[in-house]
Amino acid sequence: MIPIHVLNGPNLNLLGRREPGIYGTATLADIERDLRAQAATLGVALTFRQTNHEGELVGFVQEAGLAGAGVLINAAAYTHTSVALRDAISGSGALAIEIHLSNVHAREAFRHHSFLAPVCAGVICGFGPMSYSLGLDALARLLAARSGTPTQPTSP
Repeated sequence: MIPIHVLNGPNLNLLGRREPGIYGTATLADIERDLRAQAATLGVALTFRQTNHEGELVGFVQEAGLAGAGVLINAAAYTHTSVALRDAISGSGALAIEIHLSNVHAREAFRHHSFLAPVCAGVICGFGPMSYSLGLDALARLLAARSGTPTQPTSP
């Protein structure tokens, strides 16, 4: 099975309650449930985590990258502020995809810059919970191609 860690940053534990006009009504538990079902069809072993603490998120990235797992990361606000997360991705050798529920480029100017994007394989934003699904599919395909592991990527 292909190992993928889905790592979520600050305030994502409030999904479904926090600004539903921007982030929707799906909870993080809803997203995890849907991703686990998708992962089963892709042959992916999924680790799903959330933290509000930057250092803990850095540790999660390092752990995944050093173990050779792919990283699907929604670093939330840390995307725009954390050189430490950027360094964790590049330093651990993690193959990562950055995701966001909202279209960060259609929001406040400070959200337009990502410290993570330059060290990620790609960025997916603006599709609500489908951003996670699209990211999981893309990451599974990239990791399968890298390792020669067969997978059955699906479209959301």
